[in-house]
Amino acid sequence: MRFFFLSLYLLSAAYVFSQENKLPYPMIAVDSLYREDQFYFSIAHSIVQNSPSGVSTKRFSPTFKVGFLRDFPTNKRRNKAIAPGLGISYSNYFQNLFVFEENGNPIYSTSSIADSYDKNKFEQLFIDVPIEFRWRTSVAESHRFWRIYTGIQLSYLVYSKSKYTDPSTSVTISNNSDFNKFRCAVYLVAGNNTINFYGFYGLTPIFSSGTEVNNEEIKMKALHFGMMFYIL
Repeated sequence: MRFFFLSLYLLSAAYVFSQENKLPYPMIAVDSLYREDQFYFSIAHSIVQNSPSGVSTKRFSPTFKVGFLRDFPTNKRRNKAIAPGLGISYSNYFQNLFVFEENGNPIYSTSSIADSYDKNKFEQLFIDVPIEFRWRTSVAESHRFWRIYTGIQLSYLVYSKSKYTDPSTSVTISNNSDFNKFRCAVYLVAGNNTINFYGFYGLTPIFSSGTEVNNEEIKMKALHFGMMFYIL
């Protein structure tokens, strides 16, 4: 009987000791070599800059971008990094540069065929290679931080379409050879956590050199303003 009570006492003491040393929450190891590898998604309003006389954006013209960035920290604190990536972007420009076709070749005008028209736009789909230079206030324990990211984006045009419609006419031109196939641009992202403002400026004109409307070269460039979202 004494042995039974002694065993019960020792088991109780061991249980109390183990309870006193048990943490109220699970211990999480801190990753001192963390990276901010991220998927990104953006939505922006597209504006044409350096437009020929009489040409302007006519309504909300959306640009969507999605892709992935690989983070390479460049300092011990890991708040500075370089992040190359790969993605796609789609832009839809509603404006009044009319693209028609004559003898199989695109021609350009600032006047519509009819007195009024229903739709006039051109759209472009790119494969993007962004290279981002990053500064942030991040720490390993939290994904909530301020960021300023700037970068260069190289893009290749894989598909384009121009479309004009009025009550009696419809003109569609796919893969217009007058569009520049390659594009170089700069961009800036600034914000906190999921709220990030985004600006983009195309250094390369939308149309290739020598493309004209009304004897004026079309030197239009893309300007985007919107929001960028990063997802771990």
